[in-house]
Amino acid sequence: MNTAAGTESEGTERARESFADRARRQSWFGAKRHVKTALSHPLLHPLLRAAAPRIPGIRHGRLPAPRELIEVRATADGGDFIMLRPDRCEIAKELYWGGGRRPEPEDAYAVDLVVRLATDARTFLDIGAYTGIFSLATLAAHPDLRAHAFDMVPPVVRMLRANMMRNGFTDRAVVHQTGVGDPALTARMPSIDSGSALPSFLSSDMTFDDGEDVGFVSLDSLTDAVDGPVVMKVDVEGGETSVFAHGAGFLSSHRPDVLCEVLTDADGPQLEELLGAHGYRYYHVGSDSVRERPRIVPEAGVRDWLFTVKSPSELRGAGVTVDD
Repeated sequence: MNTAAGTESEGTERARESFADRARRQSWFGAKRHVKTALSHPLLHPLLRAAAPRIPGIRHGRLPAPRELIEVRATADGGDFIMLRPDRCEIAKELYWGGGRRPEPEDAYAVDLVVRLATDARTFLDIGAYTGIFSLATLAAHPDLRAHAFDMVPPVVRMLRANMMRNGFTDRAVVHQTGVGDPALTARMPSIDSGSALPSFLSSDMTFDDGEDVGFVSLDSLTDAVDGPVVMKVDVEGGETSVFAHGAGFLSSHRPDVLCEVLTDADGPQLEELLGAHGYRYYHVGSDSVRERPRIVPEAGVRDWLFTVKSPSELRGAGVTVDD
């Protein structure tokens, strides 16, 4: 449960089942660790590297990186940075296979988009940072920017901090092992990294018998703690309504540009109610452009949305391609 006390709800049970299903898929029902170990071996990996492009339909970013590789170099819209441990980090592994870029065009463009929007920003908020690709990219491209990165999973936070240190960003970035949402809640997160990769799909609705209790802060509590203009990224596995529900004051004061993951089961009308009150417009993010939508209607194929008070002409003035 994501509260400190209470009885288990039907929603929590569904979340637990969802986590179990996704964890099994991530581990290939127990086989992934052994296959990954074999394919990352120095003798076998060159064969995989040569054969992968010839296999139709395969998503290269999900294949293992060589076990001896400890870091990868990446670039996003003019900023160069490093991510550690592609053998453990899903994003670093993607960058290895993509030659320093995320292999899926929509994912690569989302990073570029945030970096571009942060050109005149003073603060970047990375809510659901995982190992920090958005924070690293924006900090690398904008030397005067400061970042606050939030993640709830202790092993992930350790890697996030290591990435900040490796890139020399510790003086401009604050890493918070906390969630952003309802400050009355807590969530128990696993404190030990025991899977084949650092988990990227955990949410506050999931329950673990063993782990570490992690608290939440409201977005509103950050209103006076950061300098504007502000750009945000929100990727909280369905918890975005809670982020915005406890952030009306922040949205009103800073009106940040927000890249937000919206999953297929998200409550579009509730998001519209929370954001529309502050003059926000809704843009679907594609592979190289954004398109304004009158409503927030989740789609399975494209999960990223840009929420901003900027008009299409203002976005174009900021270097963003907006489709008619």
